[in-house]
Amino acid sequence: MYAIVETGGKQYNVKPGDIIYVEKLEADLGDSISLDKVLLISGEDTPRIGAPLVEGASVTASVLAQGKEEKVIVYKYKSKKGYHKKKGHRQPFTRLRIEAING
Repeated sequence: MYAIVETGGKQYNVKPGDIIYVEKLEADLGDSISLDKVLLISGEDTPRIGAPLVEGASVTASVLAQGKEEKVIVYKYKSKKGYHKKKGHRQPFTRLRIEAING
């Protein structure tokens, strides 16, 4: 059984036991959260496709970690003008373990 869920403006194909990295969610370590934006559920029978969401479906996940990704350096430069700008960015993430697909 698998489902397609939407969180943080992105879609993820998940199965029970999967570990995924999503955009930062406001939750503490060890919390259980419910992802309600389920677009598709497929199991033994025919898949249930939402229009746009599957009614009454949710995915339960537990929070494994909160963190930041590796630093990305943004460097701007204009030749012969003496213009240099250096900036770094670390995107925050939440690591989830998919526990169950409900619905």
